[in-house]
Amino acid sequence: MIQVILPAHLRNLAGVGAEISIEVSGQVTQRSILDALESTYPMLCGTIRDHVTQQRRPFLRFFACQEDLSHEPPDAPLPDAVSSGKEPFMIIGAIAGG
Repeated sequence: MIQVILPAHLRNLAGVGAEISIEVSGQVTQRSILDALESTYPMLCGTIRDHVTQQRRPFLRFFACQEDLSHEPPDAPLPDAVSSGKEPFMIIGAIAGG
């Protein structure tokens, strides 16, 4: 099971707590986690990735093992600690302003 931490606005939309567990089949990548997340919680479709391009939404960032993975290829394998469930995959709402 993969542990995923969602920002508050996505938790409210999905009706879940801060950390959820999802089952990912095959290699654990950003794409496989997001596919499983959207399959389990269809109300999140289009909120994390664009419907058409499947690109990460601009004000969301992906972190795992204290690393910003936001600009990594979506099919790159994630660290073993994420795959084993020891470390969570975090989706963080970016902060912007002036």
